[in-house]
Amino acid sequence: MNIPAEFDEIRPYQPEEMAAAFDRLLADPQFCGILQSLFKGVPLEALKAQFYTCKDTLDFQKKFIYAIVKDILAKYATACDMDAAALPDRSANYTFISNHRDIVLDAAFLDVLLLENGFSTTVEIAIGDNLLIQPWIETVVKLNKSFIVKRSVVLREMLQASRLMSRYMHFAVQEKHENLWIAQREGRAKDSDDRTQESVLKMLAMGGEGSPLESLKQLHLVPLAISYEFDPCDYLKAKEFQQKRDNPEFKKSKADDMLNMQTGIFGFKGRIHYEPAADANTWLDEYADQPKGQFFGAVAARIDREIHRRYRLYPNNYLAADWLDGTTRWADHYTAADSDRFAQYLAGQLAKIDLPGKDEPFLRERILTMYANPLKNQVKAQS
Repeated sequence: MNIPAEFDEIRPYQPEEMAAAFDRLLADPQFCGILQSLFKGVPLEALKAQFYTCKDTLDFQKKFIYAIVKDILAKYATACDMDAAALPDRSANYTFISNHRDIVLDAAFLDVLLLENGFSTTVEIAIGDNLLIQPWIETVVKLNKSFIVKRSVVLREMLQASRLMSRYMHFAVQEKHENLWIAQREGRAKDSDDRTQESVLKMLAMGGEGSPLESLKQLHLVPLAISYEFDPCDYLKAKEFQQKRDNPEFKKSKADDMLNMQTGIFGFKGRIHYEPAADANTWLDEYADQPKGQFFGAVAARIDREIHRRYRLYPNNYLAADWLDGTTRWADHYTAADSDRFAQYLAGQLAKIDLPGKDEPFLRERILTMYANPLKNQVKAQS
């Protein structure tokens, strides 16, 4: 396919570029060590040979990434499913816009679930350049159908970078016939109060044709709810809340980002549920008469309601809400055993937090809020 050169720096690899990408990866000792740890018992030379049989990025996902993600699920989750009834046409192309729980796995699990639910392809993934900590990571993500979100540019270049990414996303859906995945906001919602940023929708509309409404319709936006029973990074998020409270200038380091990625991948997640809503094109015209200054806010609020309605809630969510409020309002949604289990889990996560001046009541409240907010938002969305 003839892809405009303006996209070369951010787009995934084309089939003819993959052999050179494999050459670079397989010459990197760190990557080869990780590869052998992921495929224990398989000789490195056999893995290398298998790399060069991949015809395109989808083939690479099926031959390597799928197996890795299934292994993660087998070791660190008890279930993972998707209710895709709202998307009966599995051959159409969509832009999934979702809440964001895990830096690496949100899109990876979606890829597996799309393949297992009969969709014709996986998703191209929006990933921030702040996560490309090692050169080999950028090579891997571009092999894994990722396109790069430039976040480390100066302010005056941000608008240009956003326009370029938006043009690429429109090209990917309309010309490449790909699915896309993007988070509803920059970064994870640390307190799980999932809200779509208007700026994300404005960026999405930049690269299309016609009005903002017409441009968004060209992307076939699909709100997607992601629900994890346990968030392995909950204690790290709580720690960051205290660090920012105690020092408003605090910013995570690259080592912090790497720890969050590793903890998210190799931490226990329990049950996982994905549920897409219908294509937003089924309702976007309802907002055609919105004043220009209110259009994106109204669409963002609708996406939020579509996501909040589709959360899969677990005993943790109900327990957290009751413990925060000092009530038993939701007691019919959990047992004494659930309560004991979550109390032990909470104590264990709090014990992992190593901070000078550790404020345990504050940290406990922060973790409970993460688990209570999906319930609270769902109640509001349903009413």
